[in-house]
Amino acid sequence: MSKKPSPALIAQNKKARHLYELDDFMEAGLVLTGSEVKSLRAGHVNFRDSYVDFRNGEAFLVGLHIAPYDNAGYAQHDPDRDRKLLLHAKQINTLALRVAQKGLTVVPVNLHFSKGRVKVEIAVGRGKKLHDQREDLKKRAADRDTERELARF
Repeated sequence: MSKKPSPALIAQNKKARHLYELDDFMEAGLVLTGSEVKSLRAGHVNFRDSYVDFRNGEAFLVGLHIAPYDNAGYAQHDPDRDRKLLLHAKQINTLALRVAQKGLTVVPVNLHFSKGRVKVEIAVGRGKKLHDQREDLKKRAADRDTERELARF
């Protein structure tokens, strides 16, 4: 009897690439309860307005919504609680110093399973201005049009 492999990618934060110029990607572990993991396996997660906060030398993922698991019974979890990130102290200090700079923040990019454990990929991001977002959309549309034209020939 072999164990069935779980899907690697749980969810992706598509808005992060739209709202931020991302740099310095890093993978971190996540402290979760059992019902949260079950809910993640079902794909019930929302990244809206989530970011990493640094308190007392520790990193916390704030604003990540993991929906309550239906079959958890009395042991439900708080869907909007702050979740501790598992990083080395040196990594936390490096990220905290970068966030102290003006305009930088740490945002989650995606959630995935790695060897049965839930991992979150985080990145340092600088907020894009509205005109930068529009330029990216125009560039993406132009690239799509050129690909379409090349595919015809």
